[in-house]
Order: sequence, then C-alpha cells, then structure tokens
Amino acid sequence: EALMGELSELVQKVVKSSSWWERHGVDIGILTCSFLLLPAGNPAQPPPTATGGFLCLRSAQAIPFLAGVLTLGVVHHTLTVKGSHLASHNALTESKSWGKVWAIFFIELCSAFTAEQATYNHVKIHHGYTNVIGLGDSSTWNMLGSLAAGTAVVGKHQHLAHVLPLPCTDLVRNVAWKTALRTLCCMFLGLYCHYWLLLHVSGFQSPWSALLCMLLTRSLLAHPYIHVNIFQHIGLPMFAADRKPKRIHLMSLGVLNLPRNALLDWSFGHSLISCHVEHHLFPGLSDNMCLKIKPIVSQYLKQKKLPYNEDTYTSRLRLFLQRYEELMVHAPPITELVGI
Repeated sequence: EALMGELSELVQKVVKSSSWWERHGVDIGILTCSFLLLPAGNPAQPPPTATGGFLCLRSAQAIPFLAGVLTLGVVHHTLTVKGSHLASHNALTESKSWGKVWAIFFIELCSAFTAEQATYNHVKIHHGYTNVIGLGDSSTWNMLGSLAAGTAVVGKHQHLAHVLPLPCTDLVRNVAWKTALRTLCCMFLGLYCHYWLLLHVSGFQSPWSALLCMLLTRSLLAHPYIHVNIFQHIGLPMFAADRKPKRIHLMSLGVLNLPRNALLDWSFGHSLISCHVEHHLFPGLSDNMCLKIKPIVSQYLKQKKLPYNEDTYTSRLRLFLQRYEELMVHAPPITELVGI
C-alpha cells in the first residue's frame, strides 16, 4: 500500500493543479458536442432551400443518408458508453447530487439500463475485484454498456439487447419499487423519444424502418466496444478471491492499455482505450485527467519494476481468436449477464 500511496500523492498534485476545464470541462464539452450533432444525424428530406452544412445530412440521397446514420451511431455510443461510464464513476462533477442526476440521465434515459445495477456491477464488482476469478474477471466483461452495445463478441453470440427495455426488466426486481418505476419510465422515455424522432423528424414512413434504424445506430460500434472490454483483461494474470494482491499490483498485472484511436477515444473515452490502467488505479478521474496523468503512472510503474501492459488491437484480437476455446467457452452467456 506504500507504493499506491506514493503514486496517489503524485497524481493528486497533478489533479489539484489542474483547472476545472481539465478535470471535467473537456469531457463535458465532448458530450455537449455530441448532443449538438444530433440534428446532423436526422436523415430526413431537407427543405427546398437547404444548402450545405448539417442540413445536407438530412438528405434522402444514399451518401448523406449513410453519413447521418454514422453520425447518429457515433453520437449514441458517445452518450451511452462514454457518458454512462463517466457518470457511473461520478467523474463528470464533484457534486454527488449532480452525479446522481447524470447517472440517471446517461445510464437509464440514454442507455436503457438501471443506474444502481450498472454502478454496482461496474464500480463495486469489476473495479473492486479486477481479474479476480468469478467476480471482476474478464469472463463477466463490463456490465455497464453491454446493453448499449447491442451485439456481442461474434456472430453466434449476437443479441438485440438495447432496442427494447425487456432484457433489463429482471434487473429492476432487485431494487425498491420506486427505483424500479423510475428506471422503467426513463428507459421507456429514452427509447420512445428515439423512435418518435425517427418517425416525425427524420421522416421514416413505417415503424419497422424506424426500429431498423434504431438497431443499426445503436449497434454501430457494438463489436469494437465488446472487444475493447475483453481485450484489456483477457489473457492477463487471474487471482483467487482470497489470494488477490495489493491494489497497485492487481491493477498493473490485470489491466492493459490499447493504442489511441480517434474514433474510439471520442466515442468510448480515453479511460476505456489508451488509459485503462490509469482508470483502474484512479477510477474517479475523468477521461481527460486519465490522459494527463498517463506519463506519471507509466513512469512510476516502470521505475518500481511493475508491469505496465500495452498492446495493439490487432495483437489482442489474434490472441482472442487463437485461445477462444480456452478463454471464452466457459464464460457466462450474455443472456445471463443482461438478466434475460
């Protein structure tokens, strides 16, 4: 614990010297920009006088239409993955009250998941027992965002888990009835607003075409999301619950950073891509702060002869495919994960 305390002091000095914009503003700005991009993703017929800009994305022509779908898909994953992830760690604000509001908004309204279950499974279990067999190991993946992903690892595991709130209904049985009612109302409101906007703003002619567009945009980055969550832990050392090492050793051994990627950095956040080690060591920091402390953490771990795992997406995919039977066959099915 002395090592963790020493590293925490170094990180806290950086945090205290950072402005509000660095601590929270950059990530709030990205989420705000995503909301502002929503009109650009509505592929409806433009008015006759529309020229250029985001109005062109509302065209019925193929290329602008596909650009609109791409925009909606990226925006959706930014809000449901990056937004929900930061909200679950209360990393968007220093106020616990506002943190609760953001958690309900991003996790329940945008992601159609239960805030309490998401926070418990992701923060308490996955982070508290990283790579501990049967608790926070990669076989359980990250529950937060699995519904937002919409499809899982490979073809035979695909599930439509975010188009309708039905897969989540079993999860609300474990919470108070008022919480369950709030969750179901938020989930329904978020899904219905998406559906209504596609019909009445984007100009879809049938409910089925609107539902198909919902599925397409909500699953656009599904496979990269699931892959990223698996690749950052799978194949790394695992520990029994009664023999897990100290926190700094647990996180340095059981977590891996992937290279930076502009699309995934924007949609998922640095803490899920290139700063996952930093995120597991200091989960309350925003994506931008994880990126800022990355040189300090990497240098410190290397100086203390501790692992600082880094690898490429391609290399992890190769490992995953070569050792699929060993690493994944005995994992719990995703239906069990989402409560179907």
